[in-house]
Amino acid sequence: MTVEDIESSAIDGNKMIDENPDILKKVIPSTEIKEWLVGYVGKKHQPENGEVTIDMVLQAMAEEFPEFLLPVAEENFIRGYRQALQDAEEGRKLYEENLQKETDFENVEEDV
Repeated sequence: MTVEDIESSAIDGNKMIDENPDILKKVIPSTEIKEWLVGYVGKKHQPENGEVTIDMVLQAMAEEFPEFLLPVAEENFIRGYRQALQDAEEGRKLYEENLQKETDFENVEEDV
């Protein structure tokens, strides 16, 4: 994914690459807060089929309650970044171990 892809997906959520399919799922109002939120978002977005999706809820939250959604997004980003750094470090260690084994093997062959 390029920077341009990220920027365009931030502008137009319908063009996201590798979009989570769960974002398009209908929200089932199974709790009191979900009932209220689905009703609120339904009135705001007025979907043709009457179904409120997670994407619609996220859009409403981003527009009307960004101080809630932003820390959640930031925490998710930080966790993902940390995981990427851990994965890169583990990959580097595995590469170095493999390289050392190959070097050791070549040295044994030269001795024989």
